[in-house]
This record gives sequence, structure tokens and C-alpha cells, in this order.
Amino acid sequence: MTGEMDLYGVFLPDLAVWMLVAFAISIPLRRVLALCGVYRLIWHRPLFDFALYVVLVGGVVTLAVRFSA
Repeated sequence: MTGEMDLYGVFLPDLAVWMLVAFAISIPLRRVLALCGVYRLIWHRPLFDFALYVVLVGGVVTLAVRFSA
């Protein structure tokens, strides 16, 4: 594992790619949570969204490392 990804000659850090993937997952997940009414039970929505994003980034990194070997 080199720590960077080649995208048509532009080298991107793996973490940047994983963060974009986690952000793409978080958008529909936040909409589903809003439609289900979960945010009525949350005290601080931006803090909850940030924590959800951090958990998603950790999950994406874990899956990427596990399946790359």
C-alpha cells in the first residue's frame, strides 16, 4: 500500500478518497434519519452529523484496508 492513489496522473492521498466516499454515504443516510424523525431526539444536530461522519470514515478506512490485502 503506497498511501496515494493515481487518478489520471494526479496523485491523491488515500484518506482524501476515503473521506469523499464517506461523505457520499452520509448524504442519503442523513436524509433517511431526517425522514424517520431521528433528529427530533438529537440535542445538537451538527455535532451528531460530524460524529456520524467520523464513524463512517473509520468504517470506510477499515473496509478498504481489510479488502486491499
